[in-house]
Amino acid sequence: MNQKKAGALLSYAQTALSTVLSLLYTPIMLRLLGQSEYGTYTLVSGFISNLSLLSFGLGSAYVRFYARAEAQDGEEGVARINGMFMTIFLFLGALSLLVGFALVANVQNIFSAKLTAKEIDTARILMALLVVNIAVSFPCSVFTSYITANERFLFQRVVTLVRTVLNPILMLPMLLMGFGSVALVLVTIILTAVGDACNVWYCVRRLRMRIAFGHFSFPLLREMGSFSFFIFLNTIVNQINWSVDTTLLGILRGTVETSIYGVGMQIYNYYMALSTSISGVFIPQINRLVATGRSDRELTALFTRVGRVQFMLLMLVLTGFAFVGRPFIDAWGGGQYGGAYRIALLLMATTTVPLIQNMGIEIQRAKNMHQFRSKVYIAMALANVLVSIPLGMRYGGFGCALGTAASMILGNGLVMNLYYHRRIGLDMRYFWREILRIVPAMLPPALLGLLAVRLHSFSGYAGVLLFAAPYALCFTASLYAFAMNEEERQLARGMVGRLLPRRASGGTK
Repeated sequence: MNQKKAGALLSYAQTALSTVLSLLYTPIMLRLLGQSEYGTYTLVSGFISNLSLLSFGLGSAYVRFYARAEAQDGEEGVARINGMFMTIFLFLGALSLLVGFALVANVQNIFSAKLTAKEIDTARILMALLVVNIAVSFPCSVFTSYITANERFLFQRVVTLVRTVLNPILMLPMLLMGFGSVALVLVTIILTAVGDACNVWYCVRRLRMRIAFGHFSFPLLREMGSFSFFIFLNTIVNQINWSVDTTLLGILRGTVETSIYGVGMQIYNYYMALSTSISGVFIPQINRLVATGRSDRELTALFTRVGRVQFMLLMLVLTGFAFVGRPFIDAWGGGQYGGAYRIALLLMATTTVPLIQNMGIEIQRAKNMHQFRSKVYIAMALANVLVSIPLGMRYGGFGCALGTAASMILGNGLVMNLYYHRRIGLDMRYFWREILRIVPAMLPPALLGLLAVRLHSFSGYAGVLLFAAPYALCFTASLYAFAMNEEERQLARGMVGRLLPRRASGGTK
């Protein structure tokens, strides 16, 4: 439990620190790169990220098969599972190198329609570096999964926190020396290598991880494949939904439009991180609850408790961004990125429901009932592509975001909630009653925020802070007084207590 609490708190600390650092260095990065080169980087990184599909969803299966092997065969079973996964991911890493460098060799054929000769040369270098980074990440992911399975969240979050701090410290000097977008990729590779080395050391020296090769079981591989296949389909869908827009914009509209969409996506990624920071630490617990046959009522209670906390936090950010997001982007990225406001706001608003329900994904996997979700998401992805092409041609980045948003509303907002209730066993009526009880407490601060932006024009960082600080205080106070239950109030008081300095105990002698 201490590992979970510390891991969740450090996750939020990392998210907050990452956001603050981005406020400081991202504007400098955008101005040093320019729209063309930042657009090239966004386009290439989104395109090459598709190589992660070569994991075929097996990475998400590790915790489940680790837990089963540990229960049935102890340390020997875990060592054999480690050996199987390492063998598989070494092969997949080699495969990603072959596929990746085939793409590098054909970069001009892929992007020549809208990219200049200089942009093509930059894209080729970026693609080669990113291919190597993804190939190495495959075998290293086994160590990361082993740490997660052992619930050592504190170590994981500390490593992530250090990487967050080092990223701008290494990035800005290289940008100032003129390395351009290559600096972004080089720093990513360096920090990833250091993080992976720390994970390997921790697994071998502290957790005494054993890897037993030579016990490859093809029947077990078939079982893993059967379990992972629909996770793989879901991964394809996620890649389509979140990378197809930048790829389409690069082909249809060029790098400038892609860079605007990239800024909107970066803001959305911060929003998404607020949700996933807390839910990630519950994955092993969910698998244990399901494996030991605990009731659906207990799963619903956990699902709802986490969802309420996520909803309160996300709605504070969403409503605040709706009020002062445009002046924030103008100050942060520059007026040329103003179009990112509508893109970010649309994606944030339409994905709030799946973000407060992301623990449901792990419940489905633990019950081995994730197949339906993958089928639904395939239909969503196809619809997204078909809709985004004409909308992207007509409305640019906002049109592509509309296609993604429409698929999210239909698939996550309607279909998956029905599936959770009717097949997974989660009481969604209870979930939504508990969520909707929060809404009335949000209305007074939202109305005050609306009145404030109508009566006063907020601009620049100073203007955004002038609005955001009192708004966050008013929003939080209203939730504490009228929406939170006693458990949530204790959580809030505990977080505030950790932030405030402790009073000295005892008197003077």
